[in-house]
Amino acid sequence: MKQIDLRSDTVTKPTLGMMDAIMNAQVGDDVYKEDPSVNALEYYMADLFGMDAALYFPTGSMANQAAIKLHTQPGEQLICDKWAHVFNYEGGGASFNSGVSCKLIDGHRGMITAAQVLESINPPDFYHSPLTSLVCLENTTNKGGGACYDFSEILKIRKVCDDHQLGLHLDGARLMNAIVAKKEDPKAYGKVFDTISICLSKGLGAPMGTVLVGNQDLMNKAIRIRKVLGGGMRQVGFMAAAGLFAMKHQLERLVEDHDKALDLAKTLQGLDYVKHVAPTETNIVIFYLVDGVSEIQFMRDLAEKGVRISNMGQGKLRIVTHHDYTAQMNEDFKYTLTHYLR
Repeated sequence: MKQIDLRSDTVTKPTLGMMDAIMNAQVGDDVYKEDPSVNALEYYMADLFGMDAALYFPTGSMANQAAIKLHTQPGEQLICDKWAHVFNYEGGGASFNSGVSCKLIDGHRGMITAAQVLESINPPDFYHSPLTSLVCLENTTNKGGGACYDFSEILKIRKVCDDHQLGLHLDGARLMNAIVAKKEDPKAYGKVFDTISICLSKGLGAPMGTVLVGNQDLMNKAIRIRKVLGGGMRQVGFMAAAGLFAMKHQLERLVEDHDKALDLAKTLQGLDYVKHVAPTETNIVIFYLVDGVSEIQFMRDLAEKGVRISNMGQGKLRIVTHHDYTAQMNEDFKYTLTHYLR
């Protein structure tokens, strides 16, 4: 059986169309803002979300960290879910880069409510506690299994932020998955959030890159922060061209990834050795094995059969579908799952 890598949607290889875009890209020095391919990508993304400006970053973590820096001062505090990527998977960057702490909310599948945000805001005149200055949401949620926010709840959170003069940032690493799954308008997000990071190297399949979009007053400072974080790049238009191709040509096919993930979730639900499968909305499947079946041994057995998945700890196993995971691979993997204990 051909090797099947479902650890993440970051393992994708560039498509032929992307390779053509890379080879034919016009490039310049992006530190001088003279790379036409980067400029084209930034213009496209800002226009798509109806926001003032955009800036291309090498990674999603750097874009998120820059956004936190834009919104906060050292000693302040941001609010996020306990499973948020900005807290769990960015190396403690919020404290290291911006000197801010995180107030963690016990949300549902990585999603928090307006009521929880309101309850978590520190009194601004109580100088013993950090000043709350930012709320960070994640859509879709990574540890939450690709869960998508109800947009009506986002609007309620925006109202709380407005009432308390808080910034609102969206970690949109897989935002395009949510937009496609729920048939939403990117411009609706642009009207609500102050800053949004959109990753191009996950389900969209580009080799690298995340774009931060935002309002002009914040984005005027973004390029300086990117420089401080080491994100100034030169002829990076080769990669930006791949990202722009992905946005223009590989967006709607995310539905195929969602369909395969749902198919796998249904298969897992029917297996005796699987205890629980989390609701599956996009391209991430989270599941747990019954007591007595070792996750470590299960993953080793799958690896011997050519399948790689992720262990997120506390018994949580993760599958992520992507454009390199074919229909035939899906059938082969389902066969492996259904015959695992036979």
